[in-house]
Formats: sequence, C-alpha cells, structure tokens
Amino acid sequence: EVQLAESGGGLVQPGGSLRLSCAASGFTFNNYAMSWIRRTGGKVEWVSVINSDGDSTIYPDSVKGRFTISRDNVKSTLYLQMNSLKPEDTAVYHCAKLIYQFIPSLGDYGSNWLSLYDRWGAGTQVTVSS
Repeated sequence: EVQLAESGGGLVQPGGSLRLSCAASGFTFNNYAMSWIRRTGGKVEWVSVINSDGDSTIYPDSVKGRFTISRDNVKSTLYLQMNSLKPEDTAVYHCAKLIYQFIPSLGDYGSNWLSLYDRWGAGTQVTVSS
C-alpha cells in the first residue's frame, strides 16, 4: 500500500519558519515526481513540485522565494522548508505522488490538474497567526 505521512506542522507567527516532512513507503520513491498541495476552506492549491531525481523544481508566485521543496531518495522522504510565513499560508499541507517521473506542464491541465496525482497523504496543519 502506498503510504504518505506528513509531519512538522504547527502554529507559527508571521515571518517565522517551519519545515515539513513526508515519509513515503509502498512504492519506488525515486521513480516519481512529488508535490506539496495545500487546502484551506474550499481552495486547493499546489505549492511545489519536484522531479524524481530532485534536480528540478517549480513553485507558484504565491510562495516563490519563500518555500523550498527537496527530497532524500535514500530515506524516501520529501521536505518543504517554509520561510517568511504569512497568515495566508495557513492551510492543511499534503504531500502527494504524481503519476510521472518528470514535472508536467501544469497549465496544460487547467481545472483537471488534480488528475496528475494518484495518492495524497492525510496532511499536516500549518497555522500562521500572531
């Protein structure tokens, strides 16, 4: 069974930092691109994608320059370093497995971009508040 277990969330003040981890098992981790996706209310937004080798990443403008995705393929673990956190970053953060090794062109999928993923973790809560 594919399993993705997030950890590292919590309460942090604006401007603070958090590092999220995702322990993966049940599949060949180094064969798949991975992503962090956040959910708040009815909104779902991808915040980072990394290819299988870990040498290519993408970010939306909302987090670019503040968030860094990385992976350790020996430990089968995905990370998200979040700096300069803002209240609008408050969300449940999920790690998710893509169906490809590479990073697809997300704009080609439009509202169907969620079809790129075949497994999500349960998520970890991040709350940014003073």
